[in-house]
Amino acid sequence: MKFKVQVDDLYSRNQAHGFPTISSGSLRAKYVRNKLTNIQQAGSASKSAKSQTSKAVPYSAEDVLKTVTESLDDSKAENSNTISIKGKSALGDYMVVTSGRSHRHVAAIADHLLRELKSKGFGPLKIEGQQAADWILIDTGDIIIHVFRPEVRDFYAIEKMWSMPDQTEQH
Repeated sequence: MKFKVQVDDLYSRNQAHGFPTISSGSLRAKYVRNKLTNIQQAGSASKSAKSQTSKAVPYSAEDVLKTVTESLDDSKAENSNTISIKGKSALGDYMVVTSGRSHRHVAAIADHLLRELKSKGFGPLKIEGQQAADWILIDTGDIIIHVFRPEVRDFYAIEKMWSMPDQTEQH
């Protein structure tokens, strides 16, 4: 058994360094072995529970984009802008940039959007910036959503960078 080997290995390492040891058959060793077994069983149970609850839902980037724009409208997000980045970047198909009026509004927009995306089975989602709520980035894989406070949005000017024409073959 894997855990018995670990306990026995710990026993021999302690003995080699002159530390006080416990025999592998003692109550403490059995306790450690049982704890490790319980941890492993809990981990495998949670993995099987996750695989049973998460069902793969086929969807397109346009389906996700529709959900995103509807959620942003429901949350009263301001100045929403959708940029197609197909062919410009391998990051995704679309980028959505929007603003909230305050830290609290930015956090509420992002929270509402996350709930909508998760409820429709679009995932896995990657989120950055929730703590500060100045700039929250949500990556769905196909669509990247930036939720800014207006001052931060003006400072970074992401729309200008991605809206520029391609600079290919200019010498």
